[in-house]
Amino acid sequence: MTPAPAPARLACAGVKPADLALLRIPSRPAIRSDASLVVAVSSPDLENNIYRSTLLRLSGGAQGGAGRDRFTELTLGPRDSEPVISPDGTVVVFLRAAESGPAQLAVLPLDGGEPRSRTEHPFGAGPAVFSPDGALVAYCAAVPEPGRYGTDDAVQSEAEPPRRVSRLAYRLDGEGFVLDKPKQLFVLDPNGSGPPVQLTDEPSGASDPAFTGDGRLLYVRSTGDDELTSEIAVIDLPARDSTVTPTRGERLIATAGSAAMVTVDSGQVFYLGVDFTGIDAVGRTTGLWAAAIAGGEPRRLTDENSVEVDRAAGPPVVVEGTVLFGAIDRGATVLLSAPVQADRLPLGGLGWVLGGPRVVRSFGVSGRTIAAVVADGSSPGEVVTVTLADDGTGADETARSDFGRELADSGIRPATELTANAPDGYPVHGWLVAPAGDGPHPVLLLVHGGPHSAYTPAVFDEAQLYAGAGYAVVMGNPRGSAGYGQQHGRAVVGAMGTVDVDDVLALLDVALTRPECDAGRVGVMGGSYGGFMTSWLCAHAPDRFTAAISERAVNAWDSFAGSSDIGHYFARAYVGDDRDAQWRASPLAYADDIDVPLLIIHSEQDWRCPVEQAQRLFVALKRRGASVEMLLFPGEGHELSRSGRPRHRLQRCDAILAWWDRYLPV
Repeated sequence: MTPAPAPARLACAGVKPADLALLRIPSRPAIRSDASLVVAVSSPDLENNIYRSTLLRLSGGAQGGAGRDRFTELTLGPRDSEPVISPDGTVVVFLRAAESGPAQLAVLPLDGGEPRSRTEHPFGAGPAVFSPDGALVAYCAAVPEPGRYGTDDAVQSEAEPPRRVSRLAYRLDGEGFVLDKPKQLFVLDPNGSGPPVQLTDEPSGASDPAFTGDGRLLYVRSTGDDELTSEIAVIDLPARDSTVTPTRGERLIATAGSAAMVTVDSGQVFYLGVDFTGIDAVGRTTGLWAAAIAGGEPRRLTDENSVEVDRAAGPPVVVEGTVLFGAIDRGATVLLSAPVQADRLPLGGLGWVLGGPRVVRSFGVSGRTIAAVVADGSSPGEVVTVTLADDGTGADETARSDFGRELADSGIRPATELTANAPDGYPVHGWLVAPAGDGPHPVLLLVHGGPHSAYTPAVFDEAQLYAGAGYAVVMGNPRGSAGYGQQHGRAVVGAMGTVDVDDVLALLDVALTRPECDAGRVGVMGGSYGGFMTSWLCAHAPDRFTAAISERAVNAWDSFAGSSDIGHYFARAYVGDDRDAQWRASPLAYADDIDVPLLIIHSEQDWRCPVEQAQRLFVALKRRGASVEMLLFPGEGHELSRSGRPRHRLQRCDAILAWWDRYLPV
C-alpha cells in the first residue's frame, strides 16, 4: 500500500512536481514590420514523455483578455521551434520535428498555406538566418563520415569501423562524437525546390553564419584542432545553379580569443567574444566586439571588468545606428543599447532598454519595435514589446502574453533579495524563496553550476518546487559566478572550495537569522559545480548540514581531466596541471570525512561530468559504511534537470523530495 503524503506537505501551498506540465516557455520572438510576431511555445508532456512545441502568431494590435494579446496557433507541432520571418514578411522558416527524430527546416507562408519541409539531414538542421534580400537562408548541419550513423544501410552502428581519435576535442555532451560529424555551413532557397548547398568543409566545424549583403557569408570556426580560440571566416555565395565544392573560407577577422553570434551592419561586424590566450578562458566576461568588414583589428566595445554580455539573450542587433545586446547584471539580464560607431562604451553611456529585477531571455527587432521574452518573479517567460526611443532607452513597454498564468495559479513564491559579507568583508548577493505560511521552515542551500553562471530573481522551477514542498530555499552567486565583474568571476581560478565556500555560508548565515528559516534543519544540494560544492561542503562543513544531494558533480579532478568532454582544458584552467593539486581540490580526497547522509544523482550518458565521478565517490563512501545512495538515470546527459525527458525530470523531483522527507521532514 502506498503511504499517504504527510499532512504538513498537503497543507503547503505552492508548486508540486506534476506542475512541471504547466511550464510554457516561449522562444525568441520573430517580428515583422506590422508588429505581428511569431513565437514557439514549448511545454513538457508528462504523459507522452516529450516536449511539445507549436508556433503561435500574434497579429499586430489584436488585444485579448486581461490586458494580454491573443495568440493563435500557426502550427500544430508536435515539435516546431526557432521561427524566423523573411525580410519581406511573407514566410516563416522554422525547425520542425516529429515526436522523435531530428528537426528539419520547414517553410510556411504567413498569409496562408501548408508548411513544406526543405531539408533531410541525418542529424537535423540548425536554426536559419535570412539573407538581406530574403532569397537565401543559411544554417549549419552535422555532416557524418560516409559509412557512419546510418549513411550506409548495410552497416549497422555496432559494425562501424573504429574511430581514430587524434585530438582532444572529439566529443560533446548532448551531441556524442563530433570528430566524425562536424557541422558545416549550408545555404538554401526557402521559396524554391532545390536541395541545400553545402559551402564549407571545416575539419572542426562551422557555426554562427551571417550574410554580408554583398554576396558573401561570414561564419565562426576554430583556429585549430583543440584550440579554444576562434576566428571569423568569409566565403563567397555560389552563383545560381552552379556546382559547389565544399571548402574552407578565408580568415576575415582574427579575434582576441573567441567569437560567436555574428551580426553585420553599417560596414561593421559585431560579435560576442572573450579575450584570452591558450586555455585561460574561464571566469572571463563576454564582451561586445566590432570590426570593420573590410578588415582590421577588432575592438572591444564593452568594459572587460564590469560588463558581462549574456550570450543566452542572443546575437547583437543593429537598429538605425544603435546596437542592442543583453548583459548580466547581479543575476538579472538587461537589454542595453549603444551607438554603432563607438570605439568604446563606458557603462554610463549605455541605454537601458529593458531593465529591472528580471531576465531578458531573448529578443527580436523590426524597425524600432522590440519583442522580447522576459522572465521575472511571477513567470518563467512572457512576451513584451517596447519601442526604442531616440536616446537609446525603451519606451511604451507592453505585456503581450500570459503564458505563465497557470503556473502562477499553483502558488509561485516570491524571491526575497539577500546580501551578506564573507569573513574577509567581500559582499555576497542572492535570494531566499520561502514557503507560504509561518516558519520556521527547514532550509535548503542551493549552489548553481558553472561556476561561471548565476542564479536570477526570475521564477526557477526547482526553487519553486522545493518551496512548494515546505522548504525555504537559499540561492546565492558566490565568487566565481557571472554578472558581478571579471574579478568576481575569476576569483576561484586555482581556489575552488575556498572563497566560494565562505560566500555561500555567509549568505546562508544571513538567511538563518530570518524567522522563516529553521537554523537547526539545513540541507545542501547542487549540480555540476554545485555538485562539487555539495560534496566539498559535506566534508569541510559537515556540522552545518543534516543531509545533502550532489548531482552530476565533479568529485575527482584527476579522472575528470581525461574523461570529461571539456576536461582536457577545464581542469587545467581552474585547478592546474599538478596532480597533487588536483587531488587536494577533489571532494573524493576527503571522502573519509563525509558523514552527512548523501544522495548522489547522475546521468549514465553524462559526458560533461562522466558517471565515473559519481561512482568513485559512491564506492568510497559505501565501502566505509557511510549513509549514501546513488540514483542513475539511463539515456540522459548533463542537462537532465533542465531538458531531460519530462518523465525523468518528474522522477528526479519525486526522488529529491523523498530524500528530504526522510532526512529533513517538513
